[in-house]
Amino acid sequence: MAKFVLAGKTDCPLYAKAELLADHLQGCLPNFRVHKISILPDEWKEWLDVTCKRNGWKHEQSPLVWRELVYQGGKGMLLGGFSDFVEHCQDYYGITSDMPTDMMMSIAAENLKTKMDLIVEEQHFASLIQPFYIWISGALSPTCHILIPNLLSGEVFPHVSAISLHLLELQGSVEELQGLRMEIEDLAPSLLHQVTVHTDLDEAFREADVILLMDDHWTDEREDDGDEEKKRKLTERYREYGQLIDTRGNKTVKVIVSGSSFVNLRCSLLADGARSIDSQQFVAMATQLENKARAVIAKKLKVRPSDVTDVIVWGNISGDFYVDLQRAKVFNYDGAIKGPAFYSQPVLKICHDRSKINMAAYNQTPHGHYSLPDGIVMAVPVRFIDGKWSVVSDVTVGDELNKTLQLLSKSDLRLGAIMKSKKLANVAQSKVAYNQRL
Repeated sequence: MAKFVLAGKTDCPLYAKAELLADHLQGCLPNFRVHKISILPDEWKEWLDVTCKRNGWKHEQSPLVWRELVYQGGKGMLLGGFSDFVEHCQDYYGITSDMPTDMMMSIAAENLKTKMDLIVEEQHFASLIQPFYIWISGALSPTCHILIPNLLSGEVFPHVSAISLHLLELQGSVEELQGLRMEIEDLAPSLLHQVTVHTDLDEAFREADVILLMDDHWTDEREDDGDEEKKRKLTERYREYGQLIDTRGNKTVKVIVSGSSFVNLRCSLLADGARSIDSQQFVAMATQLENKARAVIAKKLKVRPSDVTDVIVWGNISGDFYVDLQRAKVFNYDGAIKGPAFYSQPVLKICHDRSKINMAAYNQTPHGHYSLPDGIVMAVPVRFIDGKWSVVSDVTVGDELNKTLQLLSKSDLRLGAIMKSKKLANVAQSKVAYNQRL
């Protein structure tokens, strides 16, 4: 079988003539096949350069013709341009083209019009789809291999008809991101509209409906960097993120911060940078630490982690925190009193040694709750209702817990003050340098 590929500019008369000849041969010969690639005039040069470089060819004009080695595999065999194709057809098949010039020009114009009509039609159908934009920063995190299939399953966003997934990784290679993109597309989830990869901030967070920030380490970090240097780099990055979210994201965007270091600080920097977006739309998650806390309790009580619920953690996820068991319950505990699967017992009545429990839970931004100061990000008990969180106000706060909360809040305030003072110092240094240049 002879399979030829015919590529050319949409408005090229020679491409139109070669196209007609190829169609004639395909109609006459049972084993002759042709695949046509029509390229817009302003895209032709770039496409030709990429194709020739990939295959090791040299060609400059339209059209470009090559033969696919159907039974041998490997790259195609370059035939050449229009004259080479006509000569090949005349020598092998005894057929040539005698199309007049005016017909050749007419077909070329018709090809261009048809191509433009198809593009307009595709754009129209694309405009009818209003996808839900999800951005994931730190997309090469191992967690994404589990997270992304769940996001596209339909359970997380049941009222969404299409999802446009954007993968952002500033420290990863394009090849790794493209590999992840292909893996996601191979899943063929029904909600997936498209997957786009990004390695810079040129388009970051544009039209975002949900943003998942999972990057807390970057390539510019060195092993000998101390905590202060890491905080400085992190502060610069997340202030920029906050400004981009403020200018590019939807005003109803939901921002979720995850990671293992400076989680509260990162969430605070984002909320400060995105001034026009409600701070209740920013959440710093610590599900991993919450699960660890439940696992510690479960191990002590010899039950499964899923049997432990309602553990409250106050404070800084990646700093100072306090585990509160006043509402914690345990199911299926093998003790003196047993009951059915729905029967639970207070953890404090069973586990008296709470000093071995030292973990954390959710992070939120409280505003004046539990006598805490405004403007800090601190873990407190919350409920999620209608896409927003609200602080649980009926938790008992005794004198000891209140004293602990005040100490934890002062720690967060000191950290915020240090970051702000460093920002002012950097601004002052920039002004000095600017004045010196003047």
